[in-house]
Amino acid sequence: MAVAAFSRFAPCLALGLLFSGQILQTLGVGVGVGINYGQIANDLPSPSSVVNLLQSINISRVKLYDADPKVLTAFSNSGVEFIIAIGNENILNMTDPTKAQEWLKQNVQPYLRQTQITCVTVGNEVLTAGDTVLMENLLPAMQSVYQALVALGLDKQVNISSAHSVAILGNSYPPSSGSFRQDLAEYIHPLLNFHSEINSPFLVNAYPFFAYKGNPSSVSLEYVLFQDNPGVTDPNTNLTYDNMLYAQIDSVYAAIKAMGHTDVDVAISETGWPSKGDPDETGATLENAAMYNGNLLRRIAMNQGTPMKPTVPINVHVFALFNEDLKPGPASPPAIFVIFCKADGMVSVRPLIDHKLILGSRYQTLIRKACGCSWVLLMDNLPVCFRIDYL
Repeated sequence: MAVAAFSRFAPCLALGLLFSGQILQTLGVGVGVGINYGQIANDLPSPSSVVNLLQSINISRVKLYDADPKVLTAFSNSGVEFIIAIGNENILNMTDPTKAQEWLKQNVQPYLRQTQITCVTVGNEVLTAGDTVLMENLLPAMQSVYQALVALGLDKQVNISSAHSVAILGNSYPPSSGSFRQDLAEYIHPLLNFHSEINSPFLVNAYPFFAYKGNPSSVSLEYVLFQDNPGVTDPNTNLTYDNMLYAQIDSVYAAIKAMGHTDVDVAISETGWPSKGDPDETGATLENAAMYNGNLLRRIAMNQGTPMKPTVPINVHVFALFNEDLKPGPASPPAIFVIFCKADGMVSVRPLIDHKLILGSRYQTLIRKACGCSWVLLMDNLPVCFRIDYL
């Protein structure tokens, strides 16, 4: 992620997934959206429980930050597609073809018959981490892992990529003038050549929240939350943007084109909105997180493309499945618990942080009826009811 502070007040399942779950069930979309599944926490539901949860709301794509064998085993024959990861700490090892092949034999090959692994990411936001050794070895590591896939006959099933912060852009306005930072050009240009050669997507972690947080007096909240607004017109193309995420995506496309490529797709590997933050984290509220994720998923349901790429539906993984309470950072959300309901009564309770919490079904139903809504959040054990008609 681009800024460490986001890690502790990340939108948890209730926002990143429950909002999406309601909309997915209502609008019938699941294929176009994925979810990031991090596990830096001390009290998360078991992977087998997560399987049932994701299947119940039609989430069919998951991105991990590792290659956890418990998760990959739990999702056997689930139909869920996985992006798994080689961490930054392992990049140097992956430049050795023998070690790259050993990693694949241990973390990919044994699971492919039962679990759909479609991509391996090598590193996360390496180019903006400030470690020149890792930056210089990122492409060699990716090439080594890809050649190992070829040697094992897996390159038709599994692709290679790396996730980058949107901060690799030196200019993002107007979108048609998007360009990469000059100090990163020597790394990005050969990376793009590699993506073009193997037909793999260029992954970007994009958080419009940070742009709003940095300049709330100039950046419209409606613009970053996909709400009705006048939009921003690109003076070079006359294309109008009604939300910042699409503008960021097209800025990346323009930057890629400026380096000579029109054959590399852009996918959003992380995006989301915090439900809580420090006092200076303007806009980090439960309502805004609901609005961002809900409206984003409505766009995905419409198979929308960006103004620059209108026929290419956006490819998004929402951040994140759980609040990872052991991640460092200055702020964290309250414990949130979810009650899933249907019109004919309660379906189940899905506590997010403390899965030992047990609530009587009568109490749950009373809350739902009293609120007059289809689902309830429990924050710090207090019921908070939301409607979804505004999403």
